[in-house]
Amino acid sequence: MNKAYLEITMKVPAKDRVKAGAVYSKYKPPFLATIPGAESKELLLREEDVQVLHGFDSRASAESYLKSALFGDDVVRELKPYLVADPEVRVYERQENADFGKPA
Repeated sequence: MNKAYLEITMKVPAKDRVKAGAVYSKYKPPFLATIPGAESKELLLREEDVQVLHGFDSRASAESYLKSALFGDDVVRELKPYLVADPEVRVYERQENADFGKPA
């Protein structure tokens, strides 16, 4: 089974970044403690956007998290007032000994 990463990229104005960061900090511990397959969660900041990179044991675990109550009812609801656009959500699978010329 390949590990997976869930990347969520958000446009958050500079004036709201501290508040959005507080949401990240609030939900990191329950994410790691209660979401099946969750392995890591990192906050990445750039001038133009904010990214949260979640590590999972599999693609299925990452996709399940997107349907979870923690994500939909808590995290999304609390971040929504700080977003200036819909977030970009991507799931990546980590490939061992990847050969880009052949299908996985």
